[in-house]
Amino acid sequence: MRIKQMTFLDYDGFVKKFETRKTTDDCYTPPNIYEAVKAWAVKEYALEGRESVRPFWPGGDYEAFDYPDNCVVIDNPPFSILSKICKWYAAQGIDFFLFAPYLTNFGLPANHIIAPCSITYENGAKVDTAFVTSLGEWFIRTAPDLMDAIQSEEDANRAAKTKARPKYEYPDAILTSAKAGYFCKHHTPFALKREDCAFIRKLDAQGGAAIFGGGYLLSERAAAERAAAIRWKLSPREIALQSLLGKGVTP
Repeated sequence: MRIKQMTFLDYDGFVKKFETRKTTDDCYTPPNIYEAVKAWAVKEYALEGRESVRPFWPGGDYEAFDYPDNCVVIDNPPFSILSKICKWYAAQGIDFFLFAPYLTNFGLPANHIIAPCSITYENGAKVDTAFVTSLGEWFIRTAPDLMDAIQSEEDANRAAKTKARPKYEYPDAILTSAKAGYFCKHHTPFALKREDCAFIRKLDAQGGAAIFGGGYLLSERAAAERAAAIRWKLSPREIALQSLLGKGVTP
């Protein structure tokens, strides 16, 4: 009995055992963000004409990769061995511009590009990212333009993944849970008797759509009360202003 009780009390921990872990080593870069980073690096360090390579992929071996002469590595490596990677490239005389973990990148043996941005990678992991490089004269520098370029692409990716849910305007004779909640949030009293409503899943006019969570079709009396509950009235000032409209008089 005690074991079952402990399992119940630690339910969140129990569920986490079955979750797919998202680590920085599994962060496959969205193509548009990679291209934005590459374009910035090529322009900033005058890399036109030099071949850029990407030796990091699942199961790949960056040390065994065939690096062309005078190439530059522009890629997102496994963060867990990034220090080793930087040292290896330095020893081989291979230039690099690499994604790195923001806030902990200062311990890496390379120049530091601080362009703090939270990137949502292909596996869904959101990682605060900066960059390290063998290029340039500055040991530490900020890059607002790089940050802005990445953020623009990140915003575009998030917008593309967010499907806008259509917003329906239902007649007064339909009551949804959201509308009842609207009454409550606006401190508007509303009460309904059981005989004044019938549960429905959708309106005939909705075709293949439906009322999210279902709703209630109200009696004529209840529908009138629902409409009155949320209908604002014009003030005397607004009525006077209204009387001037459409008569060629500037209010």
